[in-house]
Amino acid sequence: MNEPTTTPALSRRDFLKTAGCLSIGFSFACHPLSAAPQPPLQDSLPGPLRQQPQINAWLEVLENGRVRVLTGKLELGQGIRTAIAQVAAEELDMDPNQVEVHLAETGRTPHEGYTAGSGSIENSAMSVRYAAAAARQKLLALAAQRWNKPVEQLRLGDGKIEGGKDQLTFAQLLNGTQLTDEVRLPVMLKPKSEYRWVGKAVPRADIEKMVRAEPVYVQDLRLPGMVHARVVRPLAYGARLRSFDEAALKKAVPGILKTVINGNFVGIITTEEYEAVQAQLVAREQPKWETTKPLPDNQNLAESIKKLPSKSRTVKETGDVKTLEASGGSSLKARYFKPYHMHGSIGPSCAVALYQDGKLHIWTHSQGVYPLQEAVKKMLNLPTEAVHVVGVPGSGCYGHNGADDVAADAALLAMAYPGKPVRLQWSRDDEHGWEPYGSAMQMEAEARLDASGRITHWRYDVWTDSHSTRPGGEPGNLLAARSIEKPFSQPSSGYSGGGYRNSEPYYAIPNLKVDAHFFEGPLRVSALRSLGAYGNVFAIESFMDELAEKAGKDPLEFRLRHLEDERAIAVVKKLQELTRSEKGKPGEGIGYAFSRYKNVATYCAVAARVLADPKTGKVQVLKMWSVIDAGEVINLDGVKNQTEGGMIQAASWTLKEEVQFDKQHVSSRDWASYPIFRFSDVPETEVVVINRPDEKPLGAGEAAQGPTAAALVNAIYRACGQRIRHLPVRLDRRE
Repeated sequence: MNEPTTTPALSRRDFLKTAGCLSIGFSFACHPLSAAPQPPLQDSLPGPLRQQPQINAWLEVLENGRVRVLTGKLELGQGIRTAIAQVAAEELDMDPNQVEVHLAETGRTPHEGYTAGSGSIENSAMSVRYAAAAARQKLLALAAQRWNKPVEQLRLGDGKIEGGKDQLTFAQLLNGTQLTDEVRLPVMLKPKSEYRWVGKAVPRADIEKMVRAEPVYVQDLRLPGMVHARVVRPLAYGARLRSFDEAALKKAVPGILKTVINGNFVGIITTEEYEAVQAQLVAREQPKWETTKPLPDNQNLAESIKKLPSKSRTVKETGDVKTLEASGGSSLKARYFKPYHMHGSIGPSCAVALYQDGKLHIWTHSQGVYPLQEAVKKMLNLPTEAVHVVGVPGSGCYGHNGADDVAADAALLAMAYPGKPVRLQWSRDDEHGWEPYGSAMQMEAEARLDASGRITHWRYDVWTDSHSTRPGGEPGNLLAARSIEKPFSQPSSGYSGGGYRNSEPYYAIPNLKVDAHFFEGPLRVSALRSLGAYGNVFAIESFMDELAEKAGKDPLEFRLRHLEDERAIAVVKKLQELTRSEKGKPGEGIGYAFSRYKNVATYCAVAARVLADPKTGKVQVLKMWSVIDAGEVINLDGVKNQTEGGMIQAASWTLKEEVQFDKQHVSSRDWASYPIFRFSDVPETEVVVINRPDEKPLGAGEAAQGPTAAALVNAIYRACGQRIRHLPVRLDRRE
């Protein structure tokens, strides 16, 4: 599939223009998507398509016969550009190489909210599927009318329509117009028995570019006349700027074009990037800051977060858990903890902004260009039409990292230095110290087994901060907007539901109660891949392993005894089959775990084999297996890549990662103080995909995180007899 033209030599005009598109001046309203539950796909159009139903909101026919697909989603490494091209090519009977995908851009692509929650396939790709199918129907109808032939006598393929001796390309048939019809049910989708592309492993063209170090990311973007910038961060959250010696800075660093001081926000614009880096280093010594109250003790975080003021709610209650303490059978209690985690983006956040002729252009790897547009316009008091946001892939993300913040930083500086593109690259220190983290969580579980070893009672509590404070149109969720002279207040809470994601076990338990307790912790937090599902599944599946042992049952057989969903049973049994012949050496162990993401989406079972040595404290992951059922598979490689990457990332979280902070601020400011998996740590992975073409497609990007954590700690127990309930794994820690 062709990539968007974002190369270093590209001019601003070329970057903005949409040449080659046959247009009749259509426009569509960009409305926020409804959060209401969506009906099943076969009974209804996908939600984004219902909000923006015109065919040409989703695809355009180009003069050269190619088709351009428009998506409000951003490529994050999940391969959505390739998968969307596949479904469009399938419905239009074209080769995927004839389809190009235009990523999120305000005023240009549909408003699809955020690229998050493993929803891109379910929502955007399916909207494109239906729009392309409706386009096929319309194109055939137009050709039939033109040639006065029945539709049944026409054939569509490779960007052309043929009817006997008659032949026209799509562009010739439309003759300078676009398909503006609304997509309405019923839509005749292509029979799955005739699929050529969907379900296949179509390679991603961008991976070769990455390997060759060709321009792919917003970090690579260069525009004519571009200048460079850095922001000087305070010492701590909420610190106030008392003075700044601007003259001393200019004397120390030549090449400074402008220093921007707006309240507590300090930005420096220079001619070259090296000068910007040097200016930032020198400028850190210039300001005098007034700091606020100190942060709490990081050493006892697991206990301190439970003591914070909290709001509680019952997530699920069935039967009567009051009888959990009744006599007969046996009971078990356990407590689990996960620390704050970073996104750890390999490429620090970056944005380019240009203010010219009364319009602000922003190039960003934000996962939500429309919500960012709304937040920035409010921060700068601009009309909506004066803020144009272009989505460009960034190097590393999976959640709300610093992308929105750096875009706001760049926007402020571009407004202060109009007429020139301002490129602002965060440093590693900026990224580690100021990004929004994944919340620390404490989980407590208690259960009772009957005499046969079946779970009869289950009680579960989770303590968690918010799991999403994305801008969402609120400037107070942007660092810069909270720092300027007329600051915006941060909303008191974000998306609390992410904290209890997957907190209800996906097992048949007659008496069950799940409670969530929401606190506001000391560190800035937001969405990190899988939200609370990682912590909750880690706790639940670790506890299931402990219960299996107490019941004297095989860990997989114990899970199968409590599962009722046939698809869940199928992935567990397939994992059982994959690992049945595995024999561990002394000091090695194999652990297992299962979950269904959000309890309504993708099924995933994981096994891990580890080598654990309590004497040295070393844990080595030798191999990981996964069996995943994400419904209908669009791109087989995409599902496997997402699952492999999810397992490796989760293994890094589980074994290594923990945000450290002192009384002033976050102290994990580099890769030494915040270690992540390196290539030498990455184990062999094996992923089996159960394709269900008659089921609706589900997002696979966040299904493996929780099961991987539990599988690893369960494997460690079998390797050395030590139960890990407190992350990251430390064999010398007393639980």
